[in-house]
Amino acid sequence: MSLLKKYGILPWVILAIVFGLIFGQLLPEEISRIFYTYNDIFSQFLSFSIPLIIIGLVVPAIGDLGRGAGKWLGLTAALAYSSTLFAGFLTVVVALLVYPKLIDTSTFSNVTATEETLSAASGYFTIQMPPPFGVMTALILAFVIGIGLSIVPRGVLRRGFLEFREIINALIMRVIIPLLPLHIFGIFLNLSASGEAAQVISTLAVVVVLVLLLEVVILGTQYGIAGAISGKNPLTAVWTMKDAYLTALGTSSSAATIPVTLRQTLKNGVRHPIANFVIPLCATIHLAGSTSKITAFAIAIAFTQHIDVTTGQWIGFVCMLGIVMVAAPGVPGGAIMAAVGILQSMLGFNDQQVALMIATYIALDSFGTATNVTGDGAIALIMNRILGSKLDERESRVAPNQEYVPFDPDAYIEEVKHD
Repeated sequence: MSLLKKYGILPWVILAIVFGLIFGQLLPEEISRIFYTYNDIFSQFLSFSIPLIIIGLVVPAIGDLGRGAGKWLGLTAALAYSSTLFAGFLTVVVALLVYPKLIDTSTFSNVTATEETLSAASGYFTIQMPPPFGVMTALILAFVIGIGLSIVPRGVLRRGFLEFREIINALIMRVIIPLLPLHIFGIFLNLSASGEAAQVISTLAVVVVLVLLLEVVILGTQYGIAGAISGKNPLTAVWTMKDAYLTALGTSSSAATIPVTLRQTLKNGVRHPIANFVIPLCATIHLAGSTSKITAFAIAIAFTQHIDVTTGQWIGFVCMLGIVMVAAPGVPGGAIMAAVGILQSMLGFNDQQVALMIATYIALDSFGTATNVTGDGAIALIMNRILGSKLDERESRVAPNQEYVPFDPDAYIEEVKHD
């Protein structure tokens, strides 16, 4: 666990993939079956945990969004959700147009059988862990309870769900994430043993290039719009945010990057009360880069695995993904863990396909996070243009390196009115 904290999960995922590819050709079947058994048990546990993760993350997220900041929060959330939808729909259009020309599905005719070799028949035994309820039931229940918590005053139930969220965050960070590399090792061990690893890696390489190009387009569009609205030079503005981008590349965490994102946003001329509110909020609800990445890999897997998904289903998936991203914890791997439920319920992904999604997502996690936090600066520029005139100019001048402190915009506006 200490090594995981020190180096992050990415090196371990890379090692798991490399070792899986190597040992898939070397290990005897008797030893390989040990890892297949582990994979089956881990998949069962993950399926059991998904509804609990949805409840634990979505309920308090929706409950918190309905409180406190009024119009500030509503407008910021609308901008963040619109940006996320743009990233998702752009990815759908580009992927559906490009993949048929770049990816040869005939080389994947046998990959769909991989799940069978990772089933209980390939391992020594299995342990059944049925989920407490279905994924869609969990989503609907989370929305109902979350909206209810946003309406009623603070009470025991809200505190209970906040504590439950901490339990779920601990489950993700202390159990699922540390055990994930061994699961990925088993996946690529099987792919290598069955001779399918080369096809998978070649296809994923194409998707990686497309995702990186899309993220450049997403950031360019975000800052182009922000520049037009705020009157700032978009190239200068995005260059100012480079420190936040590079920090996110290193941390793979939107939450950990908040102090740097805030500092660079203030350097872009955003007034302190606005930046102090928008940046921490967007670190939770604005995940345009993650949405693009998840969508691109989901379409690639559906395309190569011959999963029949209509355009209407992709539209619904992106809309729901944007909502689910609000609940994603701002920690490495948090977004994909929050999205597993709808990958299964809306797209019909099986455990093998979900495992590939998790592996590929984490391998590029830092780039998606960097796109997320850099885009937060664009939203702050727009909010500064819309709301900046309502704030007292003298109160807003704070040094760019000031530490982040909690801020209540409604109380601030009332204070300005009384002055």
